[in-house]
Order: sequence, then C-alpha cells, then structure tokens
Amino acid sequence: MSLVENIPAVPGSTPVADENLADGSQSAAPDVPSSPPAVARVLLVWDAPNLDMGLGSILGGRPTAAHRPRFDALGRWLLARTADLSTQLSEQGATVSLEPEACVFTNIAPGSADVVRPWVEALRNVGFAVFAKPKIDEDSDVDSDMLAHIALRHSEGLAGLMVASADGQAFKLPLEDIARDGIEVQVLGFREHASWALASDTLEFVDLEDIPGVFREPLPRIGLDSLPEQGAWLQPFRPLSSLLASRV
Repeated sequence: MSLVENIPAVPGSTPVADENLADGSQSAAPDVPSSPPAVARVLLVWDAPNLDMGLGSILGGRPTAAHRPRFDALGRWLLARTADLSTQLSEQGATVSLEPEACVFTNIAPGSADVVRPWVEALRNVGFAVFAKPKIDEDSDVDSDMLAHIALRHSEGLAGLMVASADGQAFKLPLEDIARDGIEVQVLGFREHASWALASDTLEFVDLEDIPGVFREPLPRIGLDSLPEQGAWLQPFRPLSSLLASRV
C-alpha cells in the first residue's frame, strides 16, 4: 500500500490553444519550457517511545491487540488530510503538488530485535518509514532525530505537519515556530498528556481516539461515569498558566 494513492495534484500549467495558419496548417507551439509544479510534503512523525508510555499509563499496563494503534487507519487519515490541504491550496491558486510522508521513530533495546521486527515490517508494509535507534542509555531517545527530520522537511517545503507525541518540552517551541510560518501544525496524542498543546494558540490538538479506526475498541479512560471504588485523579486539560495568557 502506498501513501500517495488518490491524492489530487494541484494543476501546474494551462493548456495552450492551437492556432491555425491561413493555409490550414498549424503553427508550431511556442517554445516555452514547462516547469513541473513545486512539491511540498505533508509530514506525520510518530514518537513511539513517548506514545507507548502514554498509552501504557492510560491502560495501566501493556496494550492488548484491541488497544494497539492501527497504523493503516492512521495512514488513511493522513491521505485524507493531504487531499484536503491540496484542495485548499488549489482554491487559493497555488501551483504545488502535495506528497504525504509518514515516519515512526523508535528505540530498539538490546536483545529485542526479534520481538520488534514484525511490528517494524508491518509499519513499512503500510507505507511508513521507520527510524530505529539502539537504546544504549537514557540519552538515546529519538527526540533530536525527530526534530532534525522535521527541520529538513521544513527547509525543503512543508505544507502540513502532524507530530504524535506528548513531549511538550522537546516539541512545543519548535512546532510553534513552524506554525508561525503559516504551516498548519497538529499535535496528535492523548488529551490527558497534552495540556501544552491544548493551551497553545498556534497548535491544533487531535486526540488519537478521535481518528476513525485507530483503535479497535474504546480506551478505558477514567471519567465520571467510570470511576474506580478508590477514586481517581482527573488531570487538568490545560495548565493554570493558560489563565494568564487568556486575560484581557
């Protein structure tokens, strides 16, 4: 399965009408070089170590098959998002072709290659690129690699960016800088862990459970209608500091 199927390209040129000469022959077409439309990416990056930890905290343990995210559904959502952005740009008269790109960044702990390999191959089979990094120590996270790839694609031409991570310390400021360039930036994750994105004036937050088909069954999130007998903490959706930003 390719992530570039059925994406409407924005028209890049206008046909030139034929001109007939008096003797009935056709004039030669003007020798005007046709340049292909510019290409911009719609980039999705997935912070696997961070989201695995966040999902585990919601579930209270390792996820079962029913609660593991489905990347084929996420890929279809990215394709639909790319098509929407392409339509918007076309309506604005922009001559650009959009190309979706989906990447998963993950760590590989020593001795876990055989366990992780089927998951990595499944991701690649549905059109996701995988950046895998050995987990040598606590400093072997993939945040810097994600930021470097985002910066590279930004320099090459970016039409949209989706970052699936709850790591506000690493991503908040860089993503807000990109959003201020006029690029639509979305943060994907779980609302329980995304107060930094919810409080941002420039970032849009999308809860992963709101994307159709990403989870086969509803996540067992704690709400007022599903409280355990011993009670539970309900974390704020936004930090208290957001009250200062909203003051008139």
